[in-house]
Amino acid sequence: MTGPGFCRDCLADAPNGLRCSACGSPRIARHPELDTLSIAHVDCDAFYAAVEKRDDPSLADVPLIIGGGKRGVVSTACYIARIHGVRSAMPMFKALALCPQAVVLKPNMEKYVRVGREVRARMQALTPLVEPLSIDEAFLDLSGTQALHAMSPARTLARFARDVEREVGITVSVGLAANKFLAKIASDLDKPRGFSVLGQAEAADFLAPRPVTFIWGVGAAFGGRLARDGFATIGDLQRADRADLARRYGAEGLRLARLAFGLDTRKVEPRREAKSVSAETTFDKDIAALRPLEQTLYALAEEVSERLKRADIAGRSVTLKLKTADFRLRTRSRTLEAPTCLAARIHAAAHELLVKETDGTAFRLIGVGVSDLGPIADADPADLVDTTTQRLKATEAAMDSLRAKFGRAAVSRGILLDATTDRRNRKR
Repeated sequence: MTGPGFCRDCLADAPNGLRCSACGSPRIARHPELDTLSIAHVDCDAFYAAVEKRDDPSLADVPLIIGGGKRGVVSTACYIARIHGVRSAMPMFKALALCPQAVVLKPNMEKYVRVGREVRARMQALTPLVEPLSIDEAFLDLSGTQALHAMSPARTLARFARDVEREVGITVSVGLAANKFLAKIASDLDKPRGFSVLGQAEAADFLAPRPVTFIWGVGAAFGGRLARDGFATIGDLQRADRADLARRYGAEGLRLARLAFGLDTRKVEPRREAKSVSAETTFDKDIAALRPLEQTLYALAEEVSERLKRADIAGRSVTLKLKTADFRLRTRSRTLEAPTCLAARIHAAAHELLVKETDGTAFRLIGVGVSDLGPIADADPADLVDTTTQRLKATEAAMDSLRAKFGRAAVSRGILLDATTDRRNRKR
């Protein structure tokens, strides 16, 4: 690749050669459009596993899986584990069959959120245009920041990646491109510690040989339909008539026609609101009985409630999620009369749905979510007839205060204490 270049380690100019003449590093960023591109996708490498390895150096050179027990799924696998074929969302039993020597740790979400916020704050110091996609990745638009940082967006991003590695203790991969679609693709090209540039001029040729499922939003089912219609590769879409794609697939066909050539006009939106807040858990053994299911459901409702309150939001729609022993998914929803952030209300709505599903079927997973979100000021309005709302709000406020002061275990609802008592009685 020819064009302007610089060293990703010391940021010195690298007009030619494979190594930096200043520090000797082979990590040279070079591309014809390097100094003109400003849209980036930044993704933390194997984030959960990287945080755990940072905090426990004895894990540095071992395969590490972050996941939920033998019956759960893989949340994150380090790159050593990935060499053995372990992938995110893979059932844990399959991951352990592929890599039996792996160390398995349960996720520590509180810690990951804390580190994710630290990285996010560093992104926002580069530009106000940061669009989070998850706890560990975001789009950035660095247009117009060259004067502020006294360097091009490319060098600013390289310095950011270097500083995160040195000061936060994890690594990131950066994709720099002309738009969000290409930036997301670029960030996956050279993981971990990657810095890849994908310019508009090369986009069509780069994309042409890739399968249609390479396009974001084209899953296996839609990809199969496209292949049956004669569109197996992105190049096939490039050669297709735009009107024909629109006739076959409607608005999605027009989207495919644009993305096939790497054209994406979406802006980086810094205020991307969450569409839902949810929590779920996978059981060590399948459960069919209502009592343990409803106890777990309440604990999940409390988790969702806490997250809603922290974000000062509430929701009107409650969704119950169940997965059967044969991995069939059931989702059931109920819309409330008013938005809520109260654990008791979330649990009550989900519990009504749960009762209808407990027909002897054994479940391996249960979850609850709240959507149709809005400001917390609209939540759980006072009612002259329904006097329970104010009592619930006061009770949960008191519980939240005690937990903030003395820890989560300081106070529990009776339904959860019953679960603890049941476990103790079984041990006796």
